[in-house]
Amino acid sequence: MTPAPDPYKTLQVDPEAEDEVIAAAYRRLAMKYHPDTAGPEGAPRMASINAAWEVLGDPARRAAHDRERAVSAALERARAAALPPAGPVAPSSTPARPSPGAPSTAPGSSGAPATPPSREPESVSRDWTSGRSTFGGGYDESMRTADGDGAAGPPPGNASGSVLTFGRYSGWSLGEIARGDLEYIEWLDRTPIGRPYRDEIDTILRRDGRRKSADAEPTGRRGLFRRR
Repeated sequence: MTPAPDPYKTLQVDPEAEDEVIAAAYRRLAMKYHPDTAGPEGAPRMASINAAWEVLGDPARRAAHDRERAVSAALERARAAALPPAGPVAPSSTPARPSPGAPSTAPGSSGAPATPPSREPESVSRDWTSGRSTFGGGYDESMRTADGDGAAGPPPGNASGSVLTFGRYSGWSLGEIARGDLEYIEWLDRTPIGRPYRDEIDTILRRDGRRKSADAEPTGRRGLFRRR
C-alpha cells in the first residue's frame, strides 16, 4: 500500500509554517496548476493540492496529522536503531589500545612482554644544582648528624636555659651543653638554626671568656665627615 503523500511537501511548506504561510502557498499553487491555467495535465496535481489543503487548512485535522507524523518518525528511528549492520564489519586499521596494566607485546611475538626501549641519560651542565641550599635548614656536617639525635645521651642534670630539640644534644639545656662542649655552643651561634638562642649564647660565651666587646674608640678622634 502506497503511503499518502505528505501534505507539507505537496504544498512545499515547512511543518513549522504558520497558517497564513500555508494558505498563501495553497493559493499560489492552485493558480499555477488549476485546469483553467495548466490544462488537463494539471488536474492530477491540482487534486493532490486540494487534498493537502483539506488537511492543513483545518486546525483540528492539521493537529491530528502532526501527531501521527511525530509517532511515525519515532517508530522509524527506533526501527533503524534496532536493525543489524547491513554487511560484514571491516576490520579496523587502527590497532586496538591495550587495557591499562596489560603487558605490551612486540609485533610478531608470542605474547611475551616487549622490552622497553632504552633511554638516553639526560645531559645537564656540570654546574647544575638542585637549587636547595644546605644552609639554613639545620644541616651541617659540624652538627655531627652521624651521631644521631640524642647521641650524647641523657642530660647530666642541673638544667639552665633553653632546651634543644635537635642534634646530638637533643634534650639538653644550653647551660648543660656549655659545661662540657663550648665548641658546640660556638658552632650553634654561627648557624641559622641557633638564631632563637643568640642572646643566651652571647651571655654564655661572655661569661666563659669566649667573647668580649671591641674596645671603644678614643672620644677625641674625629670622624671622616665631622666638622673640624
